[in-house]
Amino acid sequence: MRKFKILLIILTIVLGGILFFWNDIIDFYSKFSLRLPQIEKEIFGLAQEAEKQISTPPPLKAKIEVPQAFLTQAGVIKWTNIQREKYGLLPLKESPELDASTAIKTEDMFQKQYFAHNSPTGEGVEGLAKTVGYEFIAIGENLALGNFRDDETLVQAWMDSPGHRENILSSQYQEIGISVLKCSFEEKITWLAVQHFGLSSTACPQPEETIKMTIESNQKQIEELAEALERLQIEIKTIKPKRGEVYIQKIEQYNVFVDKYNNLVNETEKLVSQYNNQVKIFNECASGVE
Repeated sequence: MRKFKILLIILTIVLGGILFFWNDIIDFYSKFSLRLPQIEKEIFGLAQEAEKQISTPPPLKAKIEVPQAFLTQAGVIKWTNIQREKYGLLPLKESPELDASTAIKTEDMFQKQYFAHNSPTGEGVEGLAKTVGYEFIAIGENLALGNFRDDETLVQAWMDSPGHRENILSSQYQEIGISVLKCSFEEKITWLAVQHFGLSSTACPQPEETIKMTIESNQKQIEELAEALERLQIEIKTIKPKRGEVYIQKIEQYNVFVDKYNNLVNETEKLVSQYNNQVKIFNECASGVE
């Protein structure tokens, strides 16, 4: 009976000690056990692209041609804006960049003897805009081939064609570029005419490129950390016995990487949300600009 009482006292002391140091035990266990990273947490919807609108109706050939045909850059702009004003739209402002892109287009069609929106090498109006440094939200291209009597006749022919008319009367465009060229095309002296319509990217608030760059940098770091965590897990599993200074150091290193990984994932998700919201605002502006 006495022995039983002594054992009971010892057990009480031991249990009391465990309870007294319980928090320390938990802290020790937490410190030197593997904490799982949020590996399966995905960063979704990264860096949506701002929408760019391109309108290229089928190229137009003259139905009626006259020997005394004569076209001018200024005249085509003038009659284009007359049509816009007739329908209550603001006139388009001449853009040096779009004038340059149309000049490249007419010369390219003449040199390579084609009549299409895409060149034989595959370059379209968006490529031409990039060449001349015109950043756009929306861009359109009207093409015409033939001996139209004059500028008014040419613009009217475009107005009589639904797709070309839509470009001329679009409330979205704010700028225009024109090029006309008299040349030998398919063994015939004729006129080539190109209209470029544009809405510059400066018309709407741009998503911040620095945010996108940070997101891309973070994602690369996240991938590297995930690989490092996987390697450390393998190392820790191979250590025997599961104690000692080396084992504890590996556990601590692993848990530091876990915290860094999870913090970076959370930070990047917030940046993605912020950037995509800017893209949404940009796209809403682009589709609603008057």
